[in-house]
Amino acid sequence: MSTHPHLFSPLTLRGVTLANRVVVSPMQQYAAGPDGLPTAFHRQHYGRLSLGGAGTVITEALAVSPEGRVTSADLGLWSDDHVGALAAIAEEIDRFGATPATQLIHAGRKGSVSRPWQGYAPLTQANAAEGDPPWTTLAPSALPANPGWHVPEALTGDGIARLVDAYARATARAARAGFKVLDIHAAHGYLIHTFLSPLSNRRTDAWGGDFAGRVRLLLQVMEAVRSAWPSERPLLVRLSCVDDQPGGWTLDESVALSRLLVEAGVDVVDCSSGGLGERTTTRMIRRPEGYQVPYAARIRAEAQVPTMAVGLITTPAFADAVVRDGRADLVAIGREALSNPHWPLHAARELGQDPDFSLWPSSWGWWLDKRARAAAAAAEGGA
Repeated sequence: MSTHPHLFSPLTLRGVTLANRVVVSPMQQYAAGPDGLPTAFHRQHYGRLSLGGAGTVITEALAVSPEGRVTSADLGLWSDDHVGALAAIAEEIDRFGATPATQLIHAGRKGSVSRPWQGYAPLTQANAAEGDPPWTTLAPSALPANPGWHVPEALTGDGIARLVDAYARATARAARAGFKVLDIHAAHGYLIHTFLSPLSNRRTDAWGGDFAGRVRLLLQVMEAVRSAWPSERPLLVRLSCVDDQPGGWTLDESVALSRLLVEAGVDVVDCSSGGLGERTTTRMIRRPEGYQVPYAARIRAEAQVPTMAVGLITTPAFADAVVRDGRADLVAIGREALSNPHWPLHAARELGQDPDFSLWPSSWGWWLDKRARAAAAAAEGGA
C-alpha cells in the first residue's frame, strides 16, 4: 500500500488538523443583508457544504471595511456586530465535520459594482435612487480597473496605515468568531494584488516601484494579521501567481514573495492567477483541468512552503494525483461544490477511500451501503 499522502489523508498545519486535503474555495454569494451581515441563506449554504465531506470549508471573502466590498451584497467583518452572526456559521461548519475557515478582502478599485446578474458594472447615481449607492474606491494609483469604470483614489500613507489596521481588527474578529484557518486575498485584481503588479501600481514612493516597494503593503498586512491571529491557527495567502497581461507580475516574483511570506508566518500559499485583464462578457477562454497547478508545484518546490492548488479541478482522479505527486498539499474546488456539494464524498468513494460509505452521515451512509450491496448481489446473481 502506498505511503504517499492522498486526497483523503489528514494534514496538520500548526495546531489544526484538517480531515483531508479537499478545500471548498471561497466563492462570493452576493446575498448579504444590510451592513454586510449574513442571512439564513448563508447558514444553510455553508452547513450544506460542510456535510459534503470536504476537510475545510472557506466562506466567501469578508470585507475588512465597507468600501472594501465588491458589491453592497457582500459579507463584511469590519464591525464587532458581525462576529456573532459569523460565529453561528463557523459553528455550523464545525458541527458537520469540516474545519471552518474564512478569507479577508479589500476589493480596491474593483469595488462599488452591481451584482453579476445585474451586469457587474460600476454603480451610479441611478443605482443610488434604487437604494444601492456607489462609494469611493481605493487603489495604489488612480487607474480604473476597466475602460469606462470609475477612477479610484490613490491611497495616502495615512490611508495605508488605516488599511493595515483594518486587516488586523478583522483578523481578531475572525478568531473570536471561531474560524480555525484564515486566508488573505491578495489576488484577482483586488487591492493587495494591485499593489503587487507593476501594471496597476505606478507609485514612485516607498509603496511602489521595484519589487521591494510593491510587496511592502502585503508584508505589512501579514505582519499585522499574524500578530492578531492565534499562533496555533494556520494562515494562508491567495496569490495571482501570474498576471494575465504582458509586463505584469511574474511567477518568479511569486516564488520570491512566497519565501518572504514564509518568514512572515504564512503556512500555505493559495495559488491562483489573473484578475487584472480587461473584463469582458463575450470572451471565453478554454483551459485544461488544473491549469494553475504548475504554479502551486513550482512555489512548493522552490519556496519550500505548502501550497493549495485551485482552478478547474473537477475530477477526483486528477485532484488525488495533484496531492500524490507532490504538486500541492491541498486542492480547492469551487463550482464543482456548488453543483454537487457532496463532491468530496463521491470522490472518496470513487478513489476507494470509503468502500462502505462510512464518511457519509450515518443515516445516509447506511442506506447507500445497503443499496450498493443489493445492487452488487443482483449483478452477481445475474452473471
